[in-house]
Amino acid sequence: MLSTKEIENAITWACIQEVSAPKPGNVNCFSDGHDMSIQQFIDSAHAIALGLSQPDQSIGEMILNAVKATRTVVDCNTNLGIILLFAPLCKAIHSCQYFEQLPTALSRTLNSLSNEDTKLAYQAIQIAQPGGLGKNKEQDIHSTPTVGLKQAMQLAEDYDSIAAQYSNNYHDIFEVGLSNLTLSINCGESIEWATAFAYLKLLSAMPDSLIYRKQGLACATTVMTRSKKIIEKMAKNQNLSEFETDITLWDTELKQNAINPGTTADMAAASLLIYAFSQALS
Repeated sequence: MLSTKEIENAITWACIQEVSAPKPGNVNCFSDGHDMSIQQFIDSAHAIALGLSQPDQSIGEMILNAVKATRTVVDCNTNLGIILLFAPLCKAIHSCQYFEQLPTALSRTLNSLSNEDTKLAYQAIQIAQPGGLGKNKEQDIHSTPTVGLKQAMQLAEDYDSIAAQYSNNYHDIFEVGLSNLTLSINCGESIEWATAFAYLKLLSAMPDSLIYRKQGLACATTVMTRSKKIIEKMAKNQNLSEFETDITLWDTELKQNAINPGTTADMAAASLLIYAFSQALS
């Protein structure tokens, strides 16, 4: 089993690798963006790692405490999606002696989420103030929740990819994000470019939720289609870094139009965390 220090290190590593990767539209190694800097993401990574690694907390406490810790170092929402995805993974990994046990442990963790977890998660979301968040008819974050956090997420799964992961046991992260990240690394790619490839595969698989909330489905679908075209070009070339010019140009274009595939970046970060767990337990 992993120690709390190993989990803490994995959290920090995953967050820093995610923001360091050449992912178009996000704050990344090429440029800052969306009124946020790469240093703010690095500071946020260090702020949440210790708390999320501790075993004796509920998921709701982990989420709320991590958001509060983030606000001590930055005054913007750098990592709410990461926190929402990381908390169940960090809780589940504590009970795993082998990496192969993680999906089952994660399912147990998600199925055990309570009404209190929902209440604390709602408080965290209100503090983080994510962009484009509207009102829901059922279990709105400004109301008093009456269901467990998994059930609350299921109500949003059709239009929010992070919520969908709670419902499908992180299927997209395991099967799209992690699998393509691992494939790229095993083919000799650097962590940065392997992360970019996993990110583009995720972005080409589903409309980004943050874009959908802020700019609408048509814009999110256009970005998804563009990502598919880049993936098709990459499939014909062995060295992903040769696409740096294409990626940089698209990165600039997205940022000039204030389009940020932020949810996809959060899912890439979760893929990196799971990869770090797999390596630590191997």
